Order: sequence, then structure tokens, then C-alpha cells
Amino acid sequence: MNQQETHRLTRPHQRTGWYFVLAALLSISTGGFAQQMAGKATAKPITTAAAYSADKTVIARGQALFQATCTTCHNFRQKGIGPNLAGITGEMSGPWITAFIRNAPEVIKGGDVRGLRLFKEYNQYMPAFPDLSESDLSALLAYLHQQPKPKAETADARPSVPDPIPARIQKSGLRVTLTEVTTAPATAKQTPLARITKMLVLPGANGLPDRQFVVDIRGLLYEMKGADMLVFMDMAKERPAMINSPGLGTGFGSFAFHPDFYRNGLLYTSHTEKAGAKPADFAYADSVKVALQWVVTEWKMTDPASPAFAGTGRELFRVNMVASMHGMQELTFNPLAKRGSPDYGLLYIGIGDGGCTENGFPFICRDKSRIWSSVLRIDPLGNNSKNGQYGIPASNPYMGDGDPATADEVYCRGFRNPNRICWAPDGKMLISDIGQTQLEELNLGIAGADYGWPEREGTYVMNYRGKMDKVYALPANDRSMGYIYPVAQYDHDEGNAFSGGFVYAGKTIPLLTGKYVFGDIVNGRVYYVENRELAIGRQAVVHELDIELNGKLTSFRELTGTRKTDFRIGQGLNQELYFFTKTDGKIYKVTGCSK
Repeated sequence: MNQQETHRLTRPHQRTGWYFVLAALLSISTGGFAQQMAGKATAKPITTAAAYSADKTVIARGQALFQATCTTCHNFRQKGIGPNLAGITGEMSGPWITAFIRNAPEVIKGGDVRGLRLFKEYNQYMPAFPDLSESDLSALLAYLHQQPKPKAETADARPSVPDPIPARIQKSGLRVTLTEVTTAPATAKQTPLARITKMLVLPGANGLPDRQFVVDIRGLLYEMKGADMLVFMDMAKERPAMINSPGLGTGFGSFAFHPDFYRNGLLYTSHTEKAGAKPADFAYADSVKVALQWVVTEWKMTDPASPAFAGTGRELFRVNMVASMHGMQELTFNPLAKRGSPDYGLLYIGIGDGGCTENGFPFICRDKSRIWSSVLRIDPLGNNSKNGQYGIPASNPYMGDGDPATADEVYCRGFRNPNRICWAPDGKMLISDIGQTQLEELNLGIAGADYGWPEREGTYVMNYRGKMDKVYALPANDRSMGYIYPVAQYDHDEGNAFSGGFVYAGKTIPLLTGKYVFGDIVNGRVYYVENRELAIGRQAVVHELDIELNGKLTSFRELTGTRKTDFRIGQGLNQELYFFTKTDGKIYKVTGCSK
């Protein structure tokens, strides 16, 4: 269940009656609730159906709470970030479910059998939800009770692959030195304290220096000057309809300065708004739910040299999403493209499947007439799109296919969540894709390529029509299907979500030169592959980097004090690397590397 990441403070609730009983039970260390439930976690439930409200108003309120708080991690069809919750009230008692929602880490630490099993399977704690009131929880359980366990599906006849990558990632023998630079301003009183996700350098011009920017997806874009974080743009003020929940990636998703910014003052952003806020340019059948909308905006600054944004904005397009996950978290221009070259000034947009696959609507991301699960490439200064608000380059791969139904904005497709895009110094386009329950992958961006989702995850088959928590070997005729496979991948023995990085091209750390440095969002481990090894048809070897701070070997789990570190990588001034964590908002610069 996803912790609702908003500006709201923990509000007081009436903590009377059974809440205090539950809290007291949880507080007993040896004979507490979790310990008492440990031997009963798999026994028959003690709560009867009559204990759950059948009032339609209560159930509707519970549904709203579930959509606002839980859908990023849970659904009633598949395992995702967390378990499938269909039939949970038939398996576990109401008090157990309530206790787990209130404070899952405490229940797990108390030795609860089911909790320990879930922790082992998902390798992270579900966050606590102390600010849900008793009536909130009653409504939520009433809604959960309406979701019965589905009938057993026929087992897949193929043998699944239990361990996709048996070989473990090895230590490289290299240790990177970190220097703490600053802490981003907290935008909440609970973790994650600052949802900082992307760092970008705006190249200088006309005697102006390079400038370094960081976004907090709760709505703030900062200019980073040394240790100072200066607000450059407040999206909530510019677009009051912006929402930053539910979901791990909703809010101020991404930003990119036009390569001619100091001539035209143009900045591009993505952000989320409520479902139905305005008619969507990219939609699907009314019978399929819409959780929220992603919006791409072009902003024109009155004075591009100003330290803070002032100007106007126009909407390029908006997209409906089935769920709050796997949205639009990357906007970028090719920094290697020179003025006059075909790629100059074209905006790349990474857009995920929006949760359509695991929610039962895979056709939304498998159809070439739709833009989901793709990297788009548009000309923001053109006007030949269907809505006339942007252009579609003639060099895009589907522009000349003769099919009027094809989404010509698509540059390449077949991604679950193309979270980060960068270019290596030798021109390679690198696209990191966050996987489902088995594999994380790095891909070479190739015009017109199909990377397989939801038919494929990494170099394996995905059964998107059934249960998606298993993968299978490729069929004998796989080559005829034309899928492009990752150039590097790791499985969930090593992490849970790919944190995209960069090929180091700075001048101060020669031991990192030519290495694509990346990591895992959840556990904060730092990896690299050699850029020279990235080629279609083979897998580059993944190595692990140790990290050192203040002369001490450490880890991001140790530094953040949490199991989920929310680890990200940025490229700052002079192409130097920065590591940062949403959990606590701390920003570190990589200042050295030693053997």
C-alpha cells in the first residue's frame, strides 16, 4: 500500500475505544498483538462478513481511499509492488488487516508469520498509515470485502523460470567517495521528506554560466547554487489543478529546457491532474477507468536570465491513465544534437503503460495506434499533430508507414516504465525501464524498435493474460517476432526498481570514465556497466560499486535508516555525478573513486 505523499500534516483523530486497545496490543513487545497473531496469521479468519459494512456510501468512500492510497502498489488481479489484495478479508481477520495498515513495520518486527513472509517476498516494508481514522479503516475494509478471491486460473503449461539470473552481481573492487552537499527543503513531515527525482544542467550562453536544477515532484523546481536550493518554479502556483498524489511518481514529473532556451525562453514540464480535469488528447474507451491525467506544458519565460520563472504557459497535450503508476516521468532533449542536425530541438517523452496491463487492459499499450508504453519524439515548435499544438518530425519511424491509425509520435515502444533517458558520449541513447516482479533493464534506444512489453520482461516471456509474477523462456521462433532485448539487466534478487544513471564523462574521476553508473531505487545499491559493452544481442556485465562517506564504508540503507531508500542519480555541473535520496532529501556529490 502506497503512503499518500502530500503536503498534509498528520491530523489528529479521535483515538478512543478499540484504537487504544489496538495500540496497546501493538506496544507489548513479547506478548503483543503481532506476537499473538504470529501463530494465527494463516489460520481461519475470526472476523465474519457481518462485521464489514454493506452500506454503499461507506463502500464508495472505501473505494476512494483505496484509489488514493493503495493503487500504486496493489490491485485485485496481479502481484505488483505489493501483493494482490483480492479476497484478503476471507484470508485474514479484520483486526490483523487493520493492524497491518496502521503499522506494518511494527507488526513484522513483532514476528507475525504472514508479515514476515511478505517482507521476505517483497524485500521492503509497507509504510505505516497512522493518520487513517477508524472510520477510514472501516470504509477501506468494507471496500476490500467486496473484492472476493477470484476463481483459480488454469496453470500455465510451460515451466516458469524461478531465478532469471542465477549469477549474483559481484563487487567491482571500486569505491566511490561521496561528499554531502546539501539537503533539499522538506516538503512533508513524513518520509519521503523531499521527493527529489531529477537533476539537470542548463548550459550557459551569452556570458551566462551553466546552471544546475533539481525537481521535487511535490511541485517545486529548484536552482541549485552550491548548497543553496532556490525556488525557480512553483508548479502549484502556475497550475493549481496539479495533484501530487496518489502514486509514487505523480506530481511535477519532469522538466527540460529547450536547447535554444536563452534565445526563446522555452521550458517544458509534465505534471498530473485529476481524471476529467479537461478532455484528453490521448484517451481510450469510456468503459475503462481513468485514475488521473498527465499534462505536457510549454512555458515561455519573459526573461530567460531571471533567477525565477515568470511568463506564460500553453498545453501541448494531456493523456489519460488507468492507474497512478508508470506515468510520464521523463522529458529530455538530446544534448549531443547540434543546431541544424535532424535531432536538434526534438523533445523525447517517456510514457509508461499507466498500470493498464496489470489492471486488465493490456490492449491499451499493445496497440500501435496508442502512445502508452513508448518513448515519444515530438517537435514542440511544430503544429502538424492532431490537436495542432506540436509537431511530429518527418523522420519519426512511423510517419512513413502509410498507416493513418499509427501513433506517429512514437519513436520506440514496448516499455513498462521508461523512467530515464540519457545519451552516452559516443551517441548511444540509453533508456532505463522499471520492471514488474522479476527483471530491471537498460535498453539502447533505436528508432522504430519494440522492446516487448507486455509480451516480454527483460529477456523472458511475460504472461500478461494470466499471472504476471512469473517469467518463461523465450520460444524457439522468438527471432521472428522482432523484439529488441536489453543490453543489461538484473533480477529481483539484486533490487526492485531501476534507478537510471549516466555514462560518466567528467574530468575529475578517471576510474569512472566510460562507465554507465546506475542503481536500485529501493535498496540504494550502486552499479555500473561499461559503455563499450552495451550492444544489441548481448548482456553487459553488471558490477557493484561500494560507497564511502567521511572515510567510512556505508550504504544508502544505513545513511537513510530505511529499507526503501528512494535512491536517484543526477548529472550536475561539469558532468559530475550526484546521488540523492527522496527519503531524507540529502544530496551527495561523487568526488572520487579508488580501488
